[in-house]
Amino acid sequence: MNNILIGESDFKLIQESKAYYVDKSLFVEEIITCPFKVILLTRPRRFGKTINLSLLHYFFEKTDQDHSALFDHLAIKKKHIFNTYFAAYPVIYITFKDIKNVTYAESIAKIARLIQKLLQDHHYLLKWNDLSPVASQLFNDIINKTASIDDYEDSIQILSEELERYHNKQVIILIDEYDTPIHTGYIHNYYENMTIFMRNLLGAALKDNASLYKGVITGTLRISKESIFTGLNNLGVFTVFEEEFNQCFGFTLDELKQILSDYELLTCYDDIIKWYDGYNFGNQKILNPWSVMNFVSGRNKKFKPYWSNTASIDMIENVITPNNELLRKEINDLVEGKCITKSVYENMVFKDITNSRSDLVWSFLVHSGYLKIVKEVESDLRQKYELQIPNREVRIIFVDLVEKWIKNHIDLEQLEVLLKSLTLGNISVFERKLTHICLAIMSYHDFAGSPEKVYHALVLGMLVWLSNDYVIRSNRESGFGRYDIIFMPKDKTRQGIIIEFKRVEENDVVEDVLTDALNQIEEKRYDVELKAENVHDILKLAIGFSSKNVYLKEGCS
Repeated sequence: MNNILIGESDFKLIQESKAYYVDKSLFVEEIITCPFKVILLTRPRRFGKTINLSLLHYFFEKTDQDHSALFDHLAIKKKHIFNTYFAAYPVIYITFKDIKNVTYAESIAKIARLIQKLLQDHHYLLKWNDLSPVASQLFNDIINKTASIDDYEDSIQILSEELERYHNKQVIILIDEYDTPIHTGYIHNYYENMTIFMRNLLGAALKDNASLYKGVITGTLRISKESIFTGLNNLGVFTVFEEEFNQCFGFTLDELKQILSDYELLTCYDDIIKWYDGYNFGNQKILNPWSVMNFVSGRNKKFKPYWSNTASIDMIENVITPNNELLRKEINDLVEGKCITKSVYENMVFKDITNSRSDLVWSFLVHSGYLKIVKEVESDLRQKYELQIPNREVRIIFVDLVEKWIKNHIDLEQLEVLLKSLTLGNISVFERKLTHICLAIMSYHDFAGSPEKVYHALVLGMLVWLSNDYVIRSNRESGFGRYDIIFMPKDKTRQGIIIEFKRVEENDVVEDVLTDALNQIEEKRYDVELKAENVHDILKLAIGFSSKNVYLKEGCS
C-alpha cells in the first residue's frame, strides 16, 4: 500500500508523493454550495482542518501551474462544478497553526513572516506597473521589515484588493487555525493584545471587503464576545453541532473500514472503535483521524493515545482545577464511563471559562474533542446535553489529570501501600494509610456542606489507579438502592469490594454508624450486581468519617 505521511498537511505534496489519502474532495462542493460568503468551521485539533484548507487552495487557485492531476481519481473531478470552479480564483491562504510563542512580540514577529511569505507567493504583483501607491508602500515596508502593526492588520485586505484588480476576479481567502494565537495568548498572558490584533486583521480582510468572493476560516472554537467577527452579516458558523460539513473532518465508519481493508487490518476494527471512535459531529459518527492513521502506519500496530500525546494539556489544566469539589466529582463520573448533563454553548470567551463561567468548561471540552455529545436532553430553560468521554484514548487524559492531582499531595509509595492493602483485604493497614492521606491533603474547609462527597471523590480518584484490574463504579442502582463504590474484578476469582460511606456526627457512636452502613449494604442488596457477574467473594466495607478522622468496619460474604 501507499505510504502514510503522518503530520503532512500539504495536499499537493501528499498527492505528488502518491501517499495514502482519504478522499475528502467533496468538501470543495460543500464550500461552493454553502450560501454564506464567509464560513467558519470549528473542529478539534488534528481532525484535518489544515489539509482541507490546503485542498481548497490547490483547487481554487488561479495559477500558471496545472494542478488538475492532483485531483485525478478523486470524487470532485466527477462533478460538473469542477470545470467551472477549478483554478478560477486568486487565493490568499494563511495558517496560524504554528503561532505558539511565549511572548506577544515573538508571536507578532512570526505572523509578520507569514505575511511576508504571502507577498512572496504573489510576487508578480510587486512588478506590476498598475500596483496602487498604497499597496506598493505597504508591501515594501512588509518585505523590508519596517511595517507597523497597523500595516500588518491591513495587509490581507489590501492584498485581496490588488489581486482582484490584477486578475479581474474576486478573491478566495483561506484562514487556517485562526484561534491558535489567541489560545496561546491566553496561556502566556498576552490574550488581550493578541485578540485585538486578530480582530483587526480578520475584520479588515472579511468585513465589507468588496474584493472577497468566499472566505473560509477554521479553528477549534468560535470566539465570541471579543467581537472578532462583529459586523460579518454573511457569516455561517458550522460547529460540531451542525449537519453541514459533518463528514469532512475525521473519518466515518465507512472510511475506517476502507482504510483497514486496504491495509489488511479489518481484524482490528473493534479495538479501533474502542480507542479512537466516539465523536458525534452533526449526528455523524466520526473517528479521530490522527490516531487511526498513526495506528495503521505503526510497525508494531500498538494502541496508544496518539492524539493526546501531540499537545500540552496546559489548557485543560487551566480550566479543570482540583479546587472545585463538584468538578472533581463530575470528572470522576466521566472516568467511570458515566454521562453528565450540561449546557453546551457555541460561543466561547476564554477568561469566562476559569472565572465566572465555570459552566463553559464543558463547552470547551466538547468543542476541543475531550467530550462527546451523547444526546440532547429536554429542558425548560436552555438546551442541555448528555456528555461523555468519547473513547479509551481520551479517558487516559482524564485519568492522567486525576493522577496528577493526587501526586501533588500524596507520596506515591504511601498510595501504593494503600491500594495494595485494600485489594488484599488488609483493612487495618488500609484504614491507617487512608487516615494519613486525608490528614495530608484535606483541609477542614473541604468538609463544609457535604463531606461524604469529598471523601467519595478523594477515594474514587485514588482508585482510578486500579482500573486495569477492576471496573470501578459509583452511585449506581443495584438491588433496592444506590451504593457508593463497587469494585468489579476483571478476574472473577478475585474479591469484589463494596464501599459505603457514612458521616459520624458529634454525638454518634462510631460503631453504630459503621454497623448501620453494613446493614444498609445487606438490606438493599448492593451485592446483586457483583453476584450477577459471578463474583461471590465480596468484601463489604463501611467507612465513617468525622472531620479528618477515618473509621472502618468490614463484613464479608
